[in-house]
Amino acid sequence: MSTLISKLIVACGFAFATAALCVPAAASDMAQQNKAKPAAKPKAKPAKKPLEKHPKAVDVLADEAEPDITDTTTVEYQCELNNKITIYKNDGDVGHIALRWKKRLHRLDRVGTTTGALRFENARAGLVWIGIPSKGMLLDSKLNRQLANECKNAEQIQQELIKAQEATKT
Repeated sequence: MSTLISKLIVACGFAFATAALCVPAAASDMAQQNKAKPAAKPKAKPAKKPLEKHPKAVDVLADEAEPDITDTTTVEYQCELNNKITIYKNDGDVGHIALRWKKRLHRLDRVGTTTGALRFENARAGLVWIGIPSKGMLLDSKLNRQLANECKNAEQIQQELIKAQEATKT
């Protein structure tokens, strides 16, 4: 048994010695590889040219005339994330509204719904305005996302405050 243990100790000693010899050799090889390659200098990127439109490209919103908002009723909506929407309604024309969003005025056409909600769309810009008694929301139908939600005008905010006060009284 003692010979077996002594042979095992000798074998372990050789294994550790071999490992000790190999590690510095491998480390020096890696050091030489790192020294052989000079540090890459960052290349200066050429200045980007402004994107030019293709000659046949059509700007979808450029040829759309801004709606006339004279003699209209204005309703301003405060939305979440400090977004603001202004809607211009003409009393004689209930089939259209003008909507100001992000410093641009859009004409939206009324679309009938079965729920009774007011739905106005501009297919070219991809805008959809949905108005219900408690709030309004603006959607982008091209990107399938909300642009503004929880939009409330002054009357809706006032009704909400009255309901909150009544709830605290009871």
